[in-house]
Amino acid sequence: MKRAKITVVGAGNVGATTAHWCASMELGDIVVLDIPQAGDMPKGKALDLMQSAPIMGFDSNIIGTNDYADTANSDVVVITAGIPRKPGMSRDDLLATNAGIVASVSEQIKQTSPNAIVIVVSNPLDAMVQQAQMSTGFPHARVIGQAGVLDTARYRTFIAMELGCSVEDVSAMLLGGHGDTMVPMPSCTSVGGIPLNQLLPESRIAELVDRARHGGAEIVGLLKTGSAYYAPAAATAQMVEAIVKDKKRLIPCAAYCDQEYGVGGFYVGVPVILGSNGVEKIIELNLSGQEQADFQKSVDAVLDLVKTMNGLMASAGVA
Repeated sequence: MKRAKITVVGAGNVGATTAHWCASMELGDIVVLDIPQAGDMPKGKALDLMQSAPIMGFDSNIIGTNDYADTANSDVVVITAGIPRKPGMSRDDLLATNAGIVASVSEQIKQTSPNAIVIVVSNPLDAMVQQAQMSTGFPHARVIGQAGVLDTARYRTFIAMELGCSVEDVSAMLLGGHGDTMVPMPSCTSVGGIPLNQLLPESRIAELVDRARHGGAEIVGLLKTGSAYYAPAAATAQMVEAIVKDKKRLIPCAAYCDQEYGVGGFYVGVPVILGSNGVEKIIELNLSGQEQADFQKSVDAVLDLVKTMNGLMASAGVA
């Protein structure tokens, strides 16, 4: 059986850890790419990871490179490239800078791996996945954003910690954009098949929902000089697995919604069936009045973000 070829663009903490998880899961052969200014750093990380293979017992081949030619004909490309927000940098500065980076990466992917499925991890996520699709011109189903798997994992973790139970028994779903406006769905949350509202009072559920919304910011506050990467990388690897193994996982991803949920042509977090063709189906849930209101608020925030990005990119002369 031919091994899948997986490229991870960006050899920082998220990218390198994504390669680590994918290798340990034996999802395929892996190329870790970074910009020429990074020098031999991606080669060093790839070689270090390869040398763990005899110990951990995986047979994935891993290379590091600065040349997109080495990524040619990848089955899956993960984009983690971008910069974190720095002191003195406005939200628009971050948006414009990362949109430019994602556009450049996407144009390279279009040339070297025209049949790839693209998973975008770069932030601000919902705008970056929109930019990647516009720059590649790939079918919407083959360009996906990683956010919902991570956000749901945080939500599930906090529930398990609260109840003192296994995270494996917690099932949850959320919708909307990645960030403060995400919409955890208590009505779609259960533990061992028991609805969450039978195990916790509504007030406590609301507190856990709020903590999930700010899960990334909580980690940034604790780390002081960085942001989360273990869980974001693990979430990305789960999406890669669903694609290369055609697992048809029902998980939340940033997917292109047109008629679905009345979004009208933007990427937003929704439940999807994820398999070898990318997003194979979007699952539409019946939302309560409050859930619908919260979801629309999240969608509106995504639309504002994308419109701002498009204006900034147009001003910079980037399509």
